[in-house]
Amino acid sequence: MKVLMKKYRALLIVLLVMALYSFFNVSFGKSVASMTYSQLKEMLLVIPPIFILLGLLDIWVPKETMVKYMGEGSGVKGVVLAIVIGSAAAGPLYGAFPVAAVFIKKGVKFKNILIFIGAWSTTKIPMFLFEISSLGAPFALTRLLIDIPGIIIIAHLLTLLISKEEVAALYEREEAR
Repeated sequence: MKVLMKKYRALLIVLLVMALYSFFNVSFGKSVASMTYSQLKEMLLVIPPIFILLGLLDIWVPKETMVKYMGEGSGVKGVVLAIVIGSAAAGPLYGAFPVAAVFIKKGVKFKNILIFIGAWSTTKIPMFLFEISSLGAPFALTRLLIDIPGIIIIAHLLTLLISKEEVAALYEREEAR
């Protein structure tokens, strides 16, 4: 019990503060409870399909194939594939992290994983289509043409800033799971 209390200390503190605040401001408490329920429901609807797809990816795509197309020697092909997969993804950003964990297990290059996460967060196809219809094609294309090089530059800078030992430890930790 002590270990659980220590592990979830921050959550318990937030819940206690929210409960105390809600005691003095009931409408705020109802709003927080409603929003929490809504977010939890959304998460429970999004996460299971992502994990099913991850299981299929893990089984159907051999590690050698992932290394060939997105591994250390993949070059531009790996970058383009990371952008395409990230852009075609559906769901909120927290869905990208389990996919990234599977990519690590499959031997995908760290820079390509960062590019994938960046593409998932900023270049989704449905968002691009919405921008074209509501803000116009020039805006949508300009944003996309700025975002893609930006994602690649940031991924490259992060790979330079994060030590090879840290990246290797990350891969080893994921392999051990």
